[in-house]
Amino acid sequence: MKKTIYISALMLVAVCLFSSCEDFLEADNKSAGGQTAADYFKTEEGLAAFRVNAYYSLQNMSTWTDIYTDGTDLYVPSRGKTPTAFQYQTVTAETGDVKNLFAACFQIINNANGLLFYGGDKYAADAKFLRAYGYYMLTQHFGSVYYSTEYINNANREYPRTDLKTIYDNTIADLQSIVDDANVAEITHDGTVNRRAAAALLAKVALAAGWDLQTTLGDEAKGTFTKGDDLSYFTLAANAAETAVKDIALTQSFEEKWSAANEDTNPETFFAVQYDRAGYPGDVNTGGHGLQNDWGSYYGAQDANGLKVSSSVKVPSYKSLFLWGKGDERYAATYMTTFYNYDGKSENWPATGYYAYYSSSNRDALPIALYYAPYYVTKAEFESYLKANKERFAQGEYTNAPKAYLMAGTVLKYEFNADGSYKSPSSLAYNDLTLANELNFTPCVKKWDDPQTIFSPGNVSNCYRDIVLLHASDIYLVAAEAYYMAGDKTNFWNKLNAVRTRAKAPALNAIGDYDVDYTAASAANEDVQYIDLILDERARELYAENQRWADLRRTRQLIRYNIAYNSYIDALENMQNARGETRWYRPIPSAEMGSNTAEGLVQNPGY
Repeated sequence: MKKTIYISALMLVAVCLFSSCEDFLEADNKSAGGQTAADYFKTEEGLAAFRVNAYYSLQNMSTWTDIYTDGTDLYVPSRGKTPTAFQYQTVTAETGDVKNLFAACFQIINNANGLLFYGGDKYAADAKFLRAYGYYMLTQHFGSVYYSTEYINNANREYPRTDLKTIYDNTIADLQSIVDDANVAEITHDGTVNRRAAAALLAKVALAAGWDLQTTLGDEAKGTFTKGDDLSYFTLAANAAETAVKDIALTQSFEEKWSAANEDTNPETFFAVQYDRAGYPGDVNTGGHGLQNDWGSYYGAQDANGLKVSSSVKVPSYKSLFLWGKGDERYAATYMTTFYNYDGKSENWPATGYYAYYSSSNRDALPIALYYAPYYVTKAEFESYLKANKERFAQGEYTNAPKAYLMAGTVLKYEFNADGSYKSPSSLAYNDLTLANELNFTPCVKKWDDPQTIFSPGNVSNCYRDIVLLHASDIYLVAAEAYYMAGDKTNFWNKLNAVRTRAKAPALNAIGDYDVDYTAASAANEDVQYIDLILDERARELYAENQRWADLRRTRQLIRYNIAYNSYIDALENMQNARGETRWYRPIPSAEMGSNTAEGLVQNPGY
């Protein structure tokens, strides 16, 4: 599949062009060879191309970081970058990513229905999985929408909303049918449907259904909720999660889990959107995605300093600085804590510069351009390291003037003399640094790094890492959450501690064992305390995976966390309209509201 993504997509585009094809079909338009698009898609070659393109449509929607991460507790812009409307919670029905996500989800759903329309049972599992993913994303961001199993290739515009329970139940049935189908592969690593991926998505859908259908929101600003008598969706979520992770122990390190070298065979990866540098037919420097460049401060132009392109719009929030405690291996596996210096010779890149981390066999001897230590390192420990590595902080003939940062509420910034000895540090409050035009004051996320990145003058679509959407440790935490909500604390702690133990974080046996080093928002009751613990663990494990906004919405903490941790939100009123309606979902795009002829269609509350 990976090797045929681009070729099949190009074939399909060519057929559509010849056929004046819109959304892949206008059946009565003839191609240049007299073959209609409908005829082509009924051939083995055409159906295979349609299938590949159905998966290919996941690419764009998997890289829109603003809508998935802004307006949460974990990410802020830096270097004077203007916060997005998502940070301010001022999105409208005309906001670009809102329109894009809504359209992309329905494109995936319609492609899935088209695959069933043309292929019948041949690719039924692929189609049902893709349709389920499209509806999962829609329900998390837009709530109830139109549910369809029909391939839409006509002018009908009457699409009434379907109630959430029907959407969830139909989606669950689709996924369960895949899980139960012995003809579907148990696991694949080529970006196609498999039973573990279906079980993982089923667990996430059922968990969301439990929250949306079997809990009742209490005080919005306090994040309180009550459970109903029926908790069957949570039980289903836990069981599906167990099916997905059966016999998969979290034995590899977090660093290994996210290693590019482990990408095509990783036992923890259930489903990933595929990218392939070798198979891309155009300029490989612009044909990938930008996830490796989205989370970090600005480090300069790559062709000038050999470091890494970054956008300055997704740096760690103040809270994020304090999430990972001492010994938790996920900190150094999530962030690039050492940038190596560059000798200015492009022929020596990446043996020198940022990507030397992946290409050098002796990193401990490389000269350092930027170094970051977490908050729990003492000043004495930090300076001891700088002294022990004095020669490595000497700039010499290298391009970058070295700097080192001790990351805390007050950041200590060290610069160096010619011999590598350090000067007296300067200090500035972290929140002030995010507003100042300060370069490279935070480490960047390395989770999505592509070591094969080509030396370039700053293109940001240069990453060909597969985008992992479903993986084992995420589903361990889904299981933990589902067990807690279903009232099973024993299995809750078992699943949570399996994730923590892999990371070398201390195991927990009671909620009173858990403590944090950031100033936590007060929790109104024990339920909220447990949800805070779950959300913190998901933050550590899933940082930069585009899930945070949906996590906060699902668990009823979206308002509370924005008030407590989002610098651009002061009160509940900032997340409401003039009528006092709270914006728990995204608005339905204006074009959809204007063209949909269904009776009684209303905008989501808050808009």
